[in-house]
Amino acid sequence: MSPVLVNLAYLIASVLFIFGLKGLSHPRTAVRGNLLGALGMLLAIVVTLIDRSIISYELIIIGFIVGAAIGAVLAYKVQMTGMPQMVALLNGFGGIASLLVAGAAFGESIYLGVAPTDQFTIATVATGIIGSVTFWGSLVAFGKLQGVISEKAIHFKGLHTLDILLGAAAIACGVYIVLEPSVYWPYWALVGIASILGILLTIPIGGADMPVVIALLNSYSGLAGAAAGFVLNNNVLIIAGSLVGASGIILTDIMCRAMNRSWLTVLFGVLGPTSSTPSSDEVYAGKIKATSPEEVAMVLDSARRVVIVPGYGMAVSQAQHAVRDLTNLLESKGVEVEFAIHPVAGRMPGHMNVLLAEANIAYDKLKEMDEVNSTIETADAAIILGANDVVNPVARTDPHSPIAGMPIIDVDKARTVIVIKRSLSPGFAGIPNPLFALDNTLMLFADGKKAILDLIGAIKEA
Repeated sequence: MSPVLVNLAYLIASVLFIFGLKGLSHPRTAVRGNLLGALGMLLAIVVTLIDRSIISYELIIIGFIVGAAIGAVLAYKVQMTGMPQMVALLNGFGGIASLLVAGAAFGESIYLGVAPTDQFTIATVATGIIGSVTFWGSLVAFGKLQGVISEKAIHFKGLHTLDILLGAAAIACGVYIVLEPSVYWPYWALVGIASILGILLTIPIGGADMPVVIALLNSYSGLAGAAAGFVLNNNVLIIAGSLVGASGIILTDIMCRAMNRSWLTVLFGVLGPTSSTPSSDEVYAGKIKATSPEEVAMVLDSARRVVIVPGYGMAVSQAQHAVRDLTNLLESKGVEVEFAIHPVAGRMPGHMNVLLAEANIAYDKLKEMDEVNSTIETADAAIILGANDVVNPVARTDPHSPIAGMPIIDVDKARTVIVIKRSLSPGFAGIPNPLFALDNTLMLFADGKKAILDLIGAIKEA
């Protein structure tokens, strides 16, 4: 193909990527955004296959069929509660695909005896390091979310020193590759070192910080793709990778701000109780008021506005469809129902939005934290379903708390707070929640889905 036509097609594909990302910024346009992005990628792939001299289309077709089959099975089988793990794996596959492509291109240059440019070798090194860290870091994130690896932060003495040494060793291999591009083994040595680094960088991070880690690994996978684009001199791959890398960084920053934490404290800090943190007995002793579905039904019978705050507990119990039924029932009685969504609720960005959308809950009922907080005092009842630290008032009141300064949903200002939870176990910060012991709080101890179904039954009977 003419280079002009190729670049024009790549430009159109890039514009489709941009509009696709814009569409993904809102649930109403997310499906269209996905389709636009997929159309852009299809155009880029077709043009690339036509433009480049391909040895065998048979292998490409076989790979397409196998990949499509795996994707279709996973899309059908994986439940919404498993989406964080799925996203982590997809990030990892993006990283390993980039490093394998760069390694193949580097090996081809050595085999053909072609002297590579500095851009080629530097981009190859960058792809190998970022791709390896992305792949193995994503596997660790998958393991923590899936329960294969302990969700707790795993630390050992000298970990950060070892990380620095491994990073220096990877860079040293990269320098050798740039200076001696006729030797192949240093690339795979670099990949091996960076792989260990990817594991050690991710394993000290607790499972509850995985939303931030997934966003960051998504950025890494984009950067690896962009670096591979420089290896192949492919403009659309550079643009697409840069877009993914930039959007991942922006999302990571948004998530960190939502927790009032820096990237460094997420990646290298340990979140947990301190010596000044009060014990559960001090916070809860004699103050917890357990309730029943019948009592909650009586509270809701006189309510005119109800705010529901979903958390990971809703995802675990798969209660989103029961929540929809409760919403419809309350609205049939003239109650205004809204959902307060915290930016870091769940295990990945937008986790609660996806679950509620799956249950066909109207998008306009999903309110951002700041919007809900401005009117929360007018709520007759706030129902907390599986959320914990994102509604913990010590973030406002205790400057020495591990979550001090973290923006929270101010549910304690509602007239009545109903907390649906299995037990008084702490959230990801590992600290007790005084909200559970407030005078206006009722604790409904039960599985999230069962509690909502029992509540629906009690409302109907009443």
